[in-house]
Amino acid sequence: MNQTNIKLAALRQVMEREGVCAFITPSTDPHSGEYVPDRWKAREWISGFTGSAGTAVVTVDRAALWTDSRYFLQASQQIADTDFVLMKEKIEGTPSVSQWLGDVLHEGDVVAVDGTVNTVVQIEELENELRRYGIKLRTDIDPYPEIWTDRPSVPSDEVFIQPLEYAGESAHEKIGRIREVCRMQEADAVLVSMLDEVAWTLNLRGSDIEYNPVFVSYLLISQDCAVLYINKEKVPAEVADYLVREGVDVKPYECLFEDLKASPLKVMMQPDKTNYAVYTSCPNVLRAECPVTMMKIMKNETEIRGYHSAMIKDGIAMVKWMKWAVEAVRNGGQTELSLSRKLYELRAEQPLFKGVSFESIMGYAAHGAIVHYEPTEETDIPVEPRGLLLIDSGGQYLDGTTDITRTVPLGELTAEERRDYTLVLRGFINLGRAVFPHGTYGTQLDALARAPMWQYGINYLHGTGHGVGSFMNVHEGPHQFRMNYMPTPLLPGMTITDEPGIYIADSHGVRHENTMLVVPADFSRYGQDGNEGLTFGPYYQFEHLTLCPIFTSPIVKEMMQPEEVDWFNAYQRMVYEKLAPHLDSVHREWLEDVTREI
Repeated sequence: MNQTNIKLAALRQVMEREGVCAFITPSTDPHSGEYVPDRWKAREWISGFTGSAGTAVVTVDRAALWTDSRYFLQASQQIADTDFVLMKEKIEGTPSVSQWLGDVLHEGDVVAVDGTVNTVVQIEELENELRRYGIKLRTDIDPYPEIWTDRPSVPSDEVFIQPLEYAGESAHEKIGRIREVCRMQEADAVLVSMLDEVAWTLNLRGSDIEYNPVFVSYLLISQDCAVLYINKEKVPAEVADYLVREGVDVKPYECLFEDLKASPLKVMMQPDKTNYAVYTSCPNVLRAECPVTMMKIMKNETEIRGYHSAMIKDGIAMVKWMKWAVEAVRNGGQTELSLSRKLYELRAEQPLFKGVSFESIMGYAAHGAIVHYEPTEETDIPVEPRGLLLIDSGGQYLDGTTDITRTVPLGELTAEERRDYTLVLRGFINLGRAVFPHGTYGTQLDALARAPMWQYGINYLHGTGHGVGSFMNVHEGPHQFRMNYMPTPLLPGMTITDEPGIYIADSHGVRHENTMLVVPADFSRYGQDGNEGLTFGPYYQFEHLTLCPIFTSPIVKEMMQPEEVDWFNAYQRMVYEKLAPHLDSVHREWLEDVTREI
């Protein structure tokens, strides 16, 4: 019996003792994060699947894993030879978790979840869905402390201050704005549960989650006080003194539940971001969106300057890496891992570097078709001077976070590879040059990136873009580009990525990605002075923050429209003009060559 099935047997013993017929393990932690500390990677532990998104469901004699299209190939490989079967989310014919449970269980059966790692909305929806089948739901079971014997502890690394010169607004000023929203909503307090929102509010950063500079905590803000609930060994004297100056008290992490139970305050909580156990411990809750969400995604002038600075540093590292990588592969002896390590070294040479913003996706040839492929010692392969290499990576700098994808031609390409490269580039350009009126959602613009591919009967199932934090999580929402409805309008100050792709299994993958900033539209080319007086305006467009060349050799120019060519040449010219002053003569000449007009 393999290790996964041994773990399943241990879980089933607990289920039998508790009288439950199924247990659901999500990918989240008590703070609803996309990326979580090792302690809460229970879904990964029980299933063996290491992707960032998925749900494991275990019954007494079956096991199923739901995940999205980014991970279909990876998940199928990692759960092979286990009891788990793969459920491909959003693919026709794939049942939902509740539908599957309705089919395999019986009326009167009991399903269990851990209320500390599922949000209020998740549990309410699941409870309603299971009720249709006569199935009951328990929320008070966590089997993992018992069966996961070597489970990691809660992280204890110290937090540190994000200087005002990079944050642009003090913590007490942010708290003042949050209190004003509470007054307007007639709430006495607000509970901030998301780790990035706590860190942003307090201008603090940590290292509890790999790649994401956040720390395990809650923040309760009332009109009279603000309390940070955190393990006190994580707060050094310097930070403790800083919090006193900013008007913030510190209490042990576990005290939140008792404080909420005893509090007479009406506490604002966002039900899709707050775990069920915390929510039900408070006797007086106002269900509302956390005000920090929109404040955080609207970048101030200091943060925007920081992005520009970080992008120059990141662009320098990328240019050095691209030149080196093409030559090194030609000379032989390189693998996906060696290329990834070299890029890390070049980023680490840059000022204010604090690590990568996610594990680099370095997919050569067929590995490029695995959307979130990360090379390991077991999967690493030689990279040869032919075909395509897909590199999706980013850096964390004190003044900003970067996220960039480039597809690198390493030698001879097939006609299909060149076609796909060009189609993705056209979609990338179409979305990146969009002009749109106030009130437009990312959902409405998403089709611009897909349209060139649709004409060839090609599509991709992941989103086309996401927000990017300011020395914060590389994935930031709620604004996005994606096919399904996301009701958050795009507004000036928001950052968002543009990253369409094509993935051909067992062959190749192509993706181009820039991080962009929403800015007022420039109509000066039409003689329009400013952005006022326009029909149903104002209008917005995107400023491309990412500074990195896009290789021209795979492009089939005949497939492109004249306006797409013009935009592409202007972007390449901008990259050269902004990066060249920071490069030595060798890299400057190389950059000049790869950014020549097509």
